[in-house]
Amino acid sequence: MLTLRGKGALLVGTRRVGATIAHRLAAEGVNLSIVYRSSKREAEELTKSLASKVERTCLIQGDLSVEEDVQRLVSQSAEQLGDLSFVVNLASGFPRTPYESLDGAAWDESISAAKGSYLLTLYASRKMMENPGPTRGHVVVFGDWAADATPYAGYLPYLTSKAAIGFMTRAFAVELAPHGVLVNSIAPGPTMRPPDIDEADWQTNVIARAPLNRESSAD
Repeated sequence: MLTLRGKGALLVGTRRVGATIAHRLAAEGVNLSIVYRSSKREAEELTKSLASKVERTCLIQGDLSVEEDVQRLVSQSAEQLGDLSFVVNLASGFPRTPYESLDGAAWDESISAAKGSYLLTLYASRKMMENPGPTRGHVVVFGDWAADATPYAGYLPYLTSKAAIGFMTRAFAVELAPHGVLVNSIAPGPTMRPPDIDEADWQTNVIARAPLNRESSAD
């Protein structure tokens, strides 16, 4: 049976659902590297709350769309945790861009999340290849159910980026299977209303389009 205690996990995107995942991994004794881009205070508070549950934690600032940052944070995570067996990447905004406001900047903002997922999976998997086999590591990325089903209006660049991440998951899984690194994605329905979306919009344009007409639990 797989023993999680003492293994190392790198988590990106821990402000919301990611915080729940961090606490769940900590309960299993997984050492955690918390990576943030700009939400330093929230990341510091999360790291402090995890410290008593695990042997090692570390906090690293970085931008996944910057290749040098990704190389650094992967290397530092492995060094400070003493192991890198898991990566969980939830990094993504949820920008609403109505059709009439679409432009190149809207595309660049959203597609950078796909680039970040590509870079993190690439460099983390190469580090995991150094682990003993046969299974050397696990990468879990987060997509969106609407990127594989019927898209909802107002989120074209965001959902296109998530669709790219969904395809990359399958492509990376094929590339890395011979090396013992497993790659999977989770594509949740609506979960935890983002603070920049008001309740009425959330209920009408998101929840009402989900088959069960309700949001899922972060737990």
